[in-house]
Amino acid sequence: MRRLITLAAGLTVGASLALASPASAHGDKGADLRKERATLLAGAGDTPMLSGNVQHLGNRPGTAGISGCFLKTAPLFVTSGVESVRVWNVSDATDPTQVGVLPNALFENEAMNCGERRTAAGTRRFALIGVDSVQASPTDPQHVNVGGNELIVVDVTDPTAPAIVGRAPATTSTHTVACVDQYDCSYAYSAGESSGTFSIIDLRNIEKPREVDSNPDKAGVQPFHSPTAGHKWNFDNAGIGTHTGWDGSSMWNVDRPRHPRLLATTGKAGGAGDADGAHGYNDFIHHNSFRPNAKNFRPHSKPSLANGNILLVTEEDYEQTDCATAGSFQTWHVKSLDGGKGGIVPLDKVELADLGNFPSPRGAFCSAHWFDFRPGGIVAIGFYGGGTQFIDVRDPQHLKSHGFALWGGSQVWDAMWVPVYNSHGDQTGASSNVVYSVDLVRGLDVYSVDVPGDGRGSNPYPSATVDGSVVSRISNAAVPMGLIGGALGFVIAVRRRTRRRA
Repeated sequence: MRRLITLAAGLTVGASLALASPASAHGDKGADLRKERATLLAGAGDTPMLSGNVQHLGNRPGTAGISGCFLKTAPLFVTSGVESVRVWNVSDATDPTQVGVLPNALFENEAMNCGERRTAAGTRRFALIGVDSVQASPTDPQHVNVGGNELIVVDVTDPTAPAIVGRAPATTSTHTVACVDQYDCSYAYSAGESSGTFSIIDLRNIEKPREVDSNPDKAGVQPFHSPTAGHKWNFDNAGIGTHTGWDGSSMWNVDRPRHPRLLATTGKAGGAGDADGAHGYNDFIHHNSFRPNAKNFRPHSKPSLANGNILLVTEEDYEQTDCATAGSFQTWHVKSLDGGKGGIVPLDKVELADLGNFPSPRGAFCSAHWFDFRPGGIVAIGFYGGGTQFIDVRDPQHLKSHGFALWGGSQVWDAMWVPVYNSHGDQTGASSNVVYSVDLVRGLDVYSVDVPGDGRGSNPYPSATVDGSVVSRISNAAVPMGLIGGALGFVIAVRRRTRRRA
């Protein structure tokens, strides 16, 4: 169950920081430093506080940003906000240019997901929108959603004219919806419910998507069951899906996407607050995950990124407003995927206060949220009012800060490394040193980061020099913004979720 609160869009966390020092191991000197930085941030206005290895390249305001995703076969970035869906040409990673907009009043689509499909007419590209509670678009006035539990498909094949082309009701929460295979998005999985169920959506016909019935012998559409249902599915390059939620994380074989098979769970250590006591490895929900080098996995090998046995996880604790305990970034050791107990065990975690660059006030929204892994071992992550943080995960048993970008008024929901595209507009599998931060208050911020082994320092570089014919197809002209109702431009819906009771 979710309850919503409405906050004025001009509300800025940085301008109202309470300077109470949390109970932490930083000592009096650390408390003084955090107080000094809080004062600087509160008066900084549009001046960021950046670590020496981070440069701010620019800002694209105008959207109350929630989430974003990159297309695989075209240098395009799609963002979802509370007022619109926007498409950006990112052929130069340092200079994202808006090329299309779809006015769309929405709560909340917290995880924009991109999908593609090869057809006889060429590649079809689209984005999946999950509706939590309300959705309305002037381009589709006959369909207004009040109640949620719906997947919407937005076609972005022509990026200058994104359009709603399909809808599917679901029996479980569509707080997030994710393609099993982004290159061939024929099936998608929903966040699901705390009761332990989730939905599988058949997208083979994107104009007429429909929920898969897990039990045709029973009347109605029956959802699927998961021991960790509730928030996000992430799929790795070894064909394994990880489901994060109320009771930690579980990993599944999804080779047959209509018949997922459970392989491992985080067990008691992933239980919501019941294994390690208060402020354990899951005080609220496991939020999202990623497993680097998944194809290299060997059971019972020592924990390392190279062995493909490290599960990176965000623990969100949105109800907690003490930034020393409000939600952590974590590493877990995937010991086995044979269905037995103890397959996934915790290694390390860091709260925002542990990163040592934020004043950690009480009363702020500063939980760990969406993150993105860069090959080489640096994670970019949004911490709401704690800004964009960069975490070094090369030693997964000893996490540490790699850098940060903080603003006086900011709510970073998502941070993503811009992928490298080749001259044909296809992703190469590498990442640039450029990061996009999707900010509920500021819109879209662009940073460059000094990353290990790169040799460029924090000097930015584009993701690729894309062939001119590709660029011309995706960036004919910028489209005017357009909002739905003046009030929506000044009011932001921010959700809080009640804690699940055992």
